[in-house]
Amino acid sequence: MNTDFDPNTICFGLNRQEDEVSLQKFIMLFAQPEFLKVLVPRMADDEITRLFEDLTRLMGKHFKENEYHALFLGRN
Repeated sequence: MNTDFDPNTICFGLNRQEDEVSLQKFIMLFAQPEFLKVLVPRMADDEITRLFEDLTRLMGKHFKENEYHALFLGRN
């Protein structure tokens, strides 16, 4: 993945705005296909389940169904 930011700029705990920007950068790095190809096979079954449940719980809390379909699934 080609990022247009320096990963060293990720910093949490300074203020809400910096936390939001840093979280977006962190998730972009986390979601890189080559990274996930290595990480996921190393995860225990319960870690996979817990991560999936946590992410879907967040989406369910913060998105309406139509937003989920449009933004996450890319469907209108």
